Amino acid sequence: MKRFFRYLGYVAALLVVFLVFVAISAWPNIGTLPKGEFVARNEQSPEWKGDQFQNPQAMFSNLRGGILQIFESQPGEEPDHPVPTVDSSPLYKAPPASGLRLTWFGHSSMLLEIDGTNIVIDPFWSERTSPFGWLGPKRWYPPPVSIDHLPRVDVVVISHDHYDHLDRASVQALYARGARFIVPLGVASHLVGWGIPSDRFTQLDWWQEAKVGAVSIVSTPSRHASGRLSARSNQTLWTGYALIGPHHRVFYSGDTGLNDSFPEVGEKYGPFDLSLIESGQYDAQWPDWHLGPEQAVLVHQEVKARTMIPVHWGLVKLAHHAWTEPPERILAAAHCANVDVLIPEPGQAVEPTTHPVVPRWWPSQAWSTGSQTPIVASKDGRPNHLYAVPVCHRAG
Repeated sequence: MKRFFRYLGYVAALLVVFLVFVAISAWPNIGTLPKGEFVARNEQSPEWKGDQFQNPQAMFSNLRGGILQIFESQPGEEPDHPVPTVDSSPLYKAPPASGLRLTWFGHSSMLLEIDGTNIVIDPFWSERTSPFGWLGPKRWYPPPVSIDHLPRVDVVVISHDHYDHLDRASVQALYARGARFIVPLGVASHLVGWGIPSDRFTQLDWWQEAKVGAVSIVSTPSRHASGRLSARSNQTLWTGYALIGPHHRVFYSGDTGLNDSFPEVGEKYGPFDLSLIESGQYDAQWPDWHLGPEQAVLVHQEVKARTMIPVHWGLVKLAHHAWTEPPERILAAAHCANVDVLIPEPGQAVEPTTHPVVPRWWPSQAWSTGSQTPIVASKDGRPNHLYAVPVCHRAG
């Protein structure tokens, strides 16, 4: 019996050591919840209800089996062969001739060059979208362009504080290069905790705007959530952005489910030359968290954009669908709706107003159509109260 308790003590000691290791390895990345002046600012927002931010439209989630699935993988959900990438850094020596250039680095990490202002969107250069360097969804390929090879970065815009959009190492590296930050309410608390002073960031509520160079950056509503491995979630806001220059306009959806705000965005700030719409990492168990391809095309139309580049796919696995399914379903839905779509390779810089032709670069493999696995958002969090979303039956 004494030997049993001795072994039990060893196990308990090892467990404590492991938990301490886990806490130490995650702590720098978790960030800091808003307090003091940040909470006071949050409380002034119409989106702050009680003790957290809330969506005007409730979200439906069937969490049973919907969260832990990111640690599982079925055939086709991740690439079997290397994903082609492009290093566009030589192009950055000269500004875009058209005045508008977009480089997609995978997922929602992008460089937008618009009317003389360089904007990095939701930068993610780390290996994993996780608080841990050794656990969590791992990127499928190295960053196509290193942060050091980017052109001058005037501002970094962050849509929300989930790990695949707010990456501490990337934020600190861009801060070291002199970048300014524009973030939703509450997210500045993380920045301060990572050593970024208050004169280098601006917080925005929905419909508020900031000016960087000649470009106005407007926070637009989205339907999502926030949190970074804390018992208290939704202490920071989530958002999209209208990026309005003197000659060009770009809309970025951020992470969002379908909601009633997009036609208003189109009326106020459209038409847009380009939309960057999240189109991957979707599941019918949580249809209000992400758009899915067909609803992404619908949002592109609602905000009155000319060319669409689908984002939030092609770098990490966060949901159960073939990794090539988002572009296939986007192209099918775009064909039915007569929408112009560009799908550049990761790292490929494109000037959308010049109508470039981008060859198909992802492999052909099995994928489910919008008719087979529809993603249709609820209007108010009730699964039987759905939006009417047209689904294209074209198979590709």
